[in-house]
Amino acid sequence: MIPENFEKSLETLSLLERMQQITTLFAGKKIVFSTSFGQEDQAITHAIASQKLAIEIFTLDTGRQFQESYELIDLTVKKLGFNLKTYFPQTSAVEKLVETKGFNSFYSSVENRKECCFIRKIEPLNRALQGADVWITGLRAEQSDNRADMPIIEWDAQKNLYKINPLIDWSFETLENYLAEYKVPQNPLHKKGFISIGCAPCTRAIAEGEHPRAGRWWWENSQKECGLHA
Repeated sequence: MIPENFEKSLETLSLLERMQQITTLFAGKKIVFSTSFGQEDQAITHAIASQKLAIEIFTLDTGRQFQESYELIDLTVKKLGFNLKTYFPQTSAVEKLVETKGFNSFYSSVENRKECCFIRKIEPLNRALQGADVWITGLRAEQSDNRADMPIIEWDAQKNLYKINPLIDWSFETLENYLAEYKVPQNPLHKKGFISIGCAPCTRAIAEGEHPRAGRWWWENSQKECGLHA
């Protein structure tokens, strides 16, 4: 389905042009974009909303977000004018987790943390992707070693869809320039040292020189992934 050299043809295009080409290629298919309202996702959201592209935008509300994140969601939807679908964890699963292990079990072990991530993020994501043909993400190669070799377009056999990472080859400088040029709303926590923002109890500010994802699950010696893109 993907024309030969299509991915290479995207390399010289702007983000706005990339999103246009992707939408054209998959015309008639269900294309979805998952946003956590981080800087990368804000750039893609702008590219979709400003061009009114036929892409469904959704987010996962874990129930443990920063207040600043909720405020950014409302501001972004209002300013860019798009419909946002929100998926929540299954109430029964959260209740069982808290009843058996408490509110902060994720601090106890990597296994407990991954269990919490599965309940609050992975399971809702799986529901959100049901019926989708194309899943767009805000991944960048610079974010972690696990993402360094990801292509712009890949086939996700486990989820049975195409996964597209339109910013995978972008530098952080390119990202910042885009956000500034189009005056895209950003989370005020970024200016306080929170580069990668997740759930409030699992995110801290980073010091100068630290890896961008060092503030995620900082108490762990792990690959710093929740499983959404593993």
